[in-house]
Amino acid sequence: EYEGIRIDTDALRNYSDRLGEEIAALRDRIFAASGHEFNIDSPKQLGVVLYEELQIEEQPKRTATGQYSTREAELTRLVGRHSVVRDVLDYRNATKLKSVYVDQLPQAVEQRTGRIHTNYSQSWTATGRMQSNNPNLQTIPVRKERGREIRAAFVPRGQDYEILAADYS
Repeated sequence: EYEGIRIDTDALRNYSDRLGEEIAALRDRIFAASGHEFNIDSPKQLGVVLYEELQIEEQPKRTATGQYSTREAELTRLVGRHSVVRDVLDYRNATKLKSVYVDQLPQAVEQRTGRIHTNYSQSWTATGRMQSNNPNLQTIPVRKERGREIRAAFVPRGQDYEILAADYS
């Protein structure tokens, strides 16, 4: 907490620009596949496009409120039905990473130290494991390339230092 961790803010800003371009390209592909513009972030509008206009499934699942289900698990199941489904999943992933991590982490850097100072606690978890908060550095994805690029922005504070990653076990 006291020492903090350094991030390469320039790398994250560059990555933010690249993600913005990727998001714009995905948006254009989704609009081209659907034949018109709509709010991709609206589950209601997306459901209408996927299930009524593109008819990717005859009997689409619905939510408790009666809307078409556009949950990630449902869309993942339907990936092979139409190319727009993969583009929607990629769009969601890219917009989330950009807004939640890539654009927010540089803002968490403390001016005085030039590092992020997260808070660690064991009392927030039922298991007694450490949890990071303000910002939560444990939820940065690592399985996909986009997440690995975010993690690569965490850098040693100088040439005499290294990054150590440790698992609780």
